Amino acid sequence: MTTYALIGAGPGLGLACARRFGTAGHDAALLSRTADHLDDLVARLDLDGVRARGYTADVLDPASLTAALGKAADDLGPVEILQFSPLPRADFMKPVLDTAPSDLDDPLAFSIKAPITCVNTVLPGMRALGRGTLLFVNGGSAVRPHPERAGTSIAFAGESAYAHMLHAALAAENIHAAQLIIPGAIRPDAEHSSPDALAERLYAIHTGRDGFRHYAEPLPD
Repeated sequence: MTTYALIGAGPGLGLACARRFGTAGHDAALLSRTADHLDDLVARLDLDGVRARGYTADVLDPASLTAALGKAADDLGPVEILQFSPLPRADFMKPVLDTAPSDLDDPLAFSIKAPITCVNTVLPGMRALGRGTLLFVNGGSAVRPHPERAGTSIAFAGESAYAHMLHAALAAENIHAAQLIIPGAIRPDAEHSSPDALAERLYAIHTGRDGFRHYAEPLPD
């Protein structure tokens, strides 16, 4: 049995993705800064027949990420799929003309240093398996910078560059790095951007292993 590890577990997209990958036969390791809801998510997945465990970790604390992912691999088995999709904080989204250098410290740690930490932690296990998938989920500002959301626009661009380099560097090792761009809000009633539809799309990216960048919806004009 191998593990699907989710950075940024929550009751919307995170739960839907853990359910989709879990029903395909993977154990689910749920990582979140907030411990309170992890037990509830694990219980809800258990009702669906998905084996899951919760691990408390802060995306801004590399040591906690490394420890949580290591414990998940020990508990559940090697991580075959890593999904990096934590929700950025609202204070990352200052207008560009109001953004000081210090305002970028946390966004860059969140979207660049944290993914690098996670990938470096799970990569040895994927190499031992001979396969793996690295899924990066971002908003539209990753590919179309928004002057009212400078922190995420800058940090997502860096995350995109890192993920794209991984796509090229790891392809020969049967480790697929891919990015899903979600341009708008995730809504239960959306045809392509509901939690369930996005979970299905991410699972298809994992199994299809075709290309780097994918879009849940077309970017608005």
